[in-house]
Amino acid sequence: MSGFSIDCRRCPRLAGFLDQVGRDYPDYHARPVPSFGDPQARLLIVGLAPGMHGANATGRPFTGDHAGILLYQTLYDFGFATAPVSLNASDALQLNDCRITNAVRCLPPANKPETAEVNNCNAFLAGELAGARPPELVLALGTIAHRAVLRARKLKLSAYPFAHGAQHDLPGALRLVDSYHCSRYNTQTRRLTATMFQGLFAGLRAQLDASPP
Repeated sequence: MSGFSIDCRRCPRLAGFLDQVGRDYPDYHARPVPSFGDPQARLLIVGLAPGMHGANATGRPFTGDHAGILLYQTLYDFGFATAPVSLNASDALQLNDCRITNAVRCLPPANKPETAEVNNCNAFLAGELAGARPPELVLALGTIAHRAVLRARKLKLSAYPFAHGAQHDLPGALRLVDSYHCSRYNTQTRRLTATMFQGLFAGLRAQLDASPP
């Protein structure tokens, strides 16, 4: 999308960090992580960035780390995935009418991308949102993902404040839905529970089922 390449080196800090990670873990993907799923899916899920031993290792978003446990199980429960566990980028799991991406495609040091890095990656997200068949629903996992979607649509951030469970109707018949990120910290502290997450997906499923495919 919009020129994305796993050889991207737009951000010198991230590119240099991935070079070092690749030397330290020669079996890891250690490159920008592509989106996963159907490019014409009606539901797009936007996370923050690859995790060190998750997507950065496997090359598939939310695969190999704690955050993916709840996400893929929930996707399976609501018919968006063919299996409840994502093992690696070459397993048989497929997504149905769903696509997963990240606001930042490269592993950031300490899991904290800089603002300039989020902005550098934003064109790729804009491409996801302006595909041949744009998504109808976008689920933003966390504030950074939420803001990245708004920037990709060139919208004023203050006009659409982030809140778990909030829904924002954006120009162009796009609905943005907010959720706390399904990170280990959020799930273990119960800021985000499986019941809360499933409640959001029940709403997403109902909205898609009510509209023609």
